[in-house]
Amino acid sequence: MLVGMVIDGMEVPEDGTANDAVATLLVRTAAGDQQAFAELYDSLSSRVFGLILRVLVNRSQSEEVLQEVFLEIWQSASRFAPNRGQGRAWVMTIAHRRAVDRVRASQSSADRDVRAGLRDIGVAHDSVAEQVELGIDGEKVVEALTGLPEAQREALVLAYYGGYSQNEISVLVGAPLGTIKTRMRDGLTRLRAAMGVTA
Repeated sequence: MLVGMVIDGMEVPEDGTANDAVATLLVRTAAGDQQAFAELYDSLSSRVFGLILRVLVNRSQSEEVLQEVFLEIWQSASRFAPNRGQGRAWVMTIAHRRAVDRVRASQSSADRDVRAGLRDIGVAHDSVAEQVELGIDGEKVVEALTGLPEAQREALVLAYYGGYSQNEISVLVGAPLGTIKTRMRDGLTRLRAAMGVTA
């Protein structure tokens, strides 16, 4: 028979989770122990950050999400049930969920920007030619843009209508930076060819 132990009024069974230092720190954090929370952060933050960074790729966004994760842990540590799972897995689940939420929010924002940009394509803008550096009027650019493959059109619209950098577009559409550069280069080449502009 397994003998349990009680930490701050919560029973932790001797089945492996009792040896889980993270579970112990979570139980202490739930009781408002700031030192335990600091130890928890020190022991897990690099691993949590690694997981978030793999999902988001963007370092600054990953740092923001890391802070959100540990704020959530501080606020909700009382929901951790030490007899139902290991503390590390509980923390990593929160981190993964937060990272995926950020990706979805970024994608939703990108979708809105693309829709707005595509609506704007229907309106001639004198500055479009300058932005695309083709030196011809906006209506011809709009016509040529509609003939591009969707991935190339999306990258160009985000860059020249949305004002996003290639790195930002990479995060927004979930494609590697090299792929975005290729899409933009190929898209501009097709635009030039469609409008008879020589490079």
